[in-house]
Amino acid sequence: MPEFEVESVRRKRKMPKLGVDRDDRGWTLLHIYAKKGDLREVRRLLNEGVDVNVAAWGPKSHGVTPLHLAAKGGHLKVMDELLERGANIDARTKGACGWTPLHNAAKERKKRAIRFLVENGAFLPDDINDTRFNPPTHYCPGLEWAYEELRRLQQDSSSSGETSCSSDT
Repeated sequence: MPEFEVESVRRKRKMPKLGVDRDDRGWTLLHIYAKKGDLREVRRLLNEGVDVNVAAWGPKSHGVTPLHLAAKGGHLKVMDELLERGANIDARTKGACGWTPLHNAAKERKKRAIRFLVENGAFLPDDINDTRFNPPTHYCPGLEWAYEELRRLQQDSSSSGETSCSSDT
């Protein structure tokens, strides 16, 4: 992005100039670029030492991490980079729901992001109605698909495990 455009964006949203500065939402540049899906800038900031799990603090942010925002947008390459750099796949927002990146992807019905998170070990309790861990499904309709995907992955791994066991005998 040309420098004059960056300055214009900074003025409009009170965008941070450095990775540790925050805008009016409590977001760092890492949050902003993760939301946009800008892998090059995400890598640059992480290489500069920005905390991969930095939580945003603002009136509506409540501890959202860059991974939450990348998952919400379905940005798989950014999600992969963040996880490779140590992002907490089960980071929870603060507040009543305590949403994880998986919830954000499910709310936006980003099936590829849901699959990616589930395949990489995102936590799903056994009971979808367990309000200690999940918001009601009417807030997050894509969460039901996440459970279907988890069951599919478990079936795939158990059937491949059975095949390898039977071939050993």
